[in-house]
Amino acid sequence: MERIVVLADIHGVLPALEAVLAEPDVGTADAVVLAGDIASGPMPVETLDLLVSLGERAVWVRGNADRELVAMARGEFEGEPQDQVSSWAAAALRVDQVELLDRLPTSVTIGNTLICHATPRDDEEMVLVDSPISRWADVLSGVPAEVRTVVCGHTHMPYARQVDRRLVVNAGSVGMPYGAPGASWALLTPAGVELRRTYFDTAKAAEYLAKHSSYSGIDGWSDEYLLANYSDTEALEAFRPRSEV
Repeated sequence: MERIVVLADIHGVLPALEAVLAEPDVGTADAVVLAGDIASGPMPVETLDLLVSLGERAVWVRGNADRELVAMARGEFEGEPQDQVSSWAAAALRVDQVELLDRLPTSVTIGNTLICHATPRDDEEMVLVDSPISRWADVLSGVPAEVRTVVCGHTHMPYARQVDRRLVVNAGSVGMPYGAPGASWALLTPAGVELRRTYFDTAKAAEYLAKHSSYSGIDGWSDEYLLANYSDTEALEAFRPRSEV
């Protein structure tokens, strides 16, 4: 494969996903890898149906939120959901969609590139762009030597950095980007990796969600995650304690 697009953390935000899929470089990519946390959000059913329509071009990876949706939908989730939209989304999914999420792998390898959700060994492990090299070395210790690029998501903040002769890329988030507005994603080509952002009318997107999502808290959700944007500083400070374990 010459051109691979990585979309992470879509979180059921259909207007953001549609905007990214309309990008010419996404439309001509050999594969569109979905790097986890695909459906947990305001339009889970429609988001999954659109991605299924991509057919064999879509390469699926399960994230921690997808795993939790399956457990909630089957009444097997222990503890309290992190947010209300997750439990609502789990109840909205069709049986075939629950089975789809349950079957997904936790990582895929294409050529010398490994794509996962959080880290290659754990779907909710937190590692940040400024985590010490010793932390990164531990996290990547089980990755085969022939893997030269690792692409992930989970923290919703795009970056690319070298880690002991490997390139580590975070594709950011399509549906809930932190650091800057616009749906973020990654394009991998033989020439290297490009971090991309797709800008779309978030006010119109919020109106669309208010009309088409049956989630009762949609207005508040849109105010927090669509019409506003957490800065990278805020996100890094919130995540740092979890990244130092």
